Amino acid sequence: MLNSLNKDIGFLNKFIGFYFLSVIILWLKTYVTQLTVFNLGVEGTFQHFLLFINPLGSALLFLGLSFFAKGRRKYIWLMIIYTFMSIWLYANVMYYRFFNDFITLPTIFQTQNFGDLGGSVASLFQVTDVLFFVDWIILIALLAFKVIKVDKTVQPRKKAIAILTLSLGMMCLNLGLAESDRPELLTRGFDRNYIVKYLGMYNFTIYDAVESTKAASQRVLADSSDVTEIINYTQSNYAAPNEEYFGIAEGRNVVYLHLESIQTFLMDYHLNGEEVMPFLNSLAKDEDTIYFDNFFHQTAQGKTADSEFIIENSLFGLPQGAAFITKGRNTYHAAPAILKDHGYTSAVLHGNGGSFWNRNEIYKSFGFDHFFDLTYYDVESDEDLAEYGLMDKPFYKQSVDHLKSLQQPFYTKLIPVTHHYPFELDEELATIGKADTGDRTVDNYFQTARYADEALEQLFNDLKEAGLYDNTIFILYGDHYGISQNHNRAMSEIIGKEVGSFESAGLQRVPLLIHIPGADMEGGVNHTYGGQIDLLPTLLHLLGVDSKPFVHFGQDLLSKDHNQVTVFRNGDYVSPEIFAVEGKYFDTETGLPIKDEEKLKIAKELKDEVEYKLMLSDKTVNGDLLRFYTPEGFTPVDRNQYDYSKSE
Repeated sequence: MLNSLNKDIGFLNKFIGFYFLSVIILWLKTYVTQLTVFNLGVEGTFQHFLLFINPLGSALLFLGLSFFAKGRRKYIWLMIIYTFMSIWLYANVMYYRFFNDFITLPTIFQTQNFGDLGGSVASLFQVTDVLFFVDWIILIALLAFKVIKVDKTVQPRKKAIAILTLSLGMMCLNLGLAESDRPELLTRGFDRNYIVKYLGMYNFTIYDAVESTKAASQRVLADSSDVTEIINYTQSNYAAPNEEYFGIAEGRNVVYLHLESIQTFLMDYHLNGEEVMPFLNSLAKDEDTIYFDNFFHQTAQGKTADSEFIIENSLFGLPQGAAFITKGRNTYHAAPAILKDHGYTSAVLHGNGGSFWNRNEIYKSFGFDHFFDLTYYDVESDEDLAEYGLMDKPFYKQSVDHLKSLQQPFYTKLIPVTHHYPFELDEELATIGKADTGDRTVDNYFQTARYADEALEQLFNDLKEAGLYDNTIFILYGDHYGISQNHNRAMSEIIGKEVGSFESAGLQRVPLLIHIPGADMEGGVNHTYGGQIDLLPTLLHLLGVDSKPFVHFGQDLLSKDHNQVTVFRNGDYVSPEIFAVEGKYFDTETGLPIKDEEKLKIAKELKDEVEYKLMLSDKTVNGDLLRFYTPEGFTPVDRNQYDYSKSE
């Protein structure tokens, strides 16, 4: 029977036949995955055609390397490469489900975090995932059971060269077609979605490796002249402080409260008739609070780490990976170091391990005096632990004692973890029901949000009892989205409207509350558009410290000169007039695509300015350019003077 079958598939008994069979299967598997799993915003017949053909060139190229082996090893090489490419594709599927993004070279160095992901990763597995490897099993079986005979014929070198030439030609054709639809695709590639949509998953990996290598070399090639352009830009974009608010919190303690995964749509949101976050809502309405309802997170692959990096430095996070991991030893002019020159003690309090996101190293570069990680907290039982560390209520309760131990005035940041994907909470701790969308992530989201809100109320009460409330400025900020675009169907039910490109951009709003007890100021809702990049200059001006000498890419949110064009890490932007999202331009007021030519021209000019700004920030971070510039009156950070171990 096998002999009869072998005659029917004679071409496959030749190595080139088995090679093309493998190419076709991998091509189709990758295409189906890109089409069904990744939200790439494919529109029109031409973009669908590009999505269909873009895996072919890379499948031909990488599997074609097996032609350089001899005899039986050709098949071994081919299956090893096929296996690696299948695993890489599946790894990106898993990563995308969690982060709504693709794996880049720098994120591979973030594997130190993986041990803490636990149940979050487990929740990403789906029963149908076995289908990702059925093709691999079939190919192995065809060889193992000798349905396809191994061709030991030595392949002419010219055949290998012909295959590689064909693959490179296919890839060049793909790139040329992509450039016709998206000019300057590779030179303005802030958005990874575009690269994958037009060139495919594997070609994106090649592109990313090149870009990451270029970024890594920038520090070596940089010199002091490179910082001049940066300083000129930030000085010319400086926004003078508003006299009404400048110095209004001078001498006060600073407490940053990190609102993990809280999005602005939760503010005043009622689920089944119940207010989800009553305390945060009441604080937003307090006369001593300025609540910004058009404040956006600006994070990328670093998520929480990116938000910290941005607020401490008024620099953007990196387009690939997290600066916390790859740029931990750079020179920074961060908030702790700036405020140290004004008599402030600084600390971060976080109920997780100190090495997560490389915090115990990069905090030294920022100039934090203290880092209270999980080793400084008592864990009475496993019930006190969430997926990423200590539950919010015991974390805040013990944090008050650490705050009391600090010399005042202090600059501090508290990072809780309970309201984090996958938003699991023991039923006995839940004080509000789940949503009913059928999407587990979205349905769970409201219970952990309520718990986080209750923990915040407890913290404020404890700070009042400890005498640390009245002389403190509180800044509560959302770090990043909690619900990604992978859950748009369920979110459409939650907000009562379809979530397309425009609505999705709007959902990147996160809360910002600046609460100054007893301050003589005008509180209330502030509709100014801004982002995390603006927090450092805003805080400094509230404390009476002029931000002008420093390299800041943000501006004081309270300044009358504040530029309201708010930049996303992928090159999109939002403003009171225009939303630029995924290559489209929308009218902010109506949500409809802009068709007026004059307004479109303005929108595209703003896009160029946004990309220039991101480029300069990346140049600053990748080149470590702040080592060449010391502002007047600023004391450079000496990393060697910091030790965060509990014994110290």
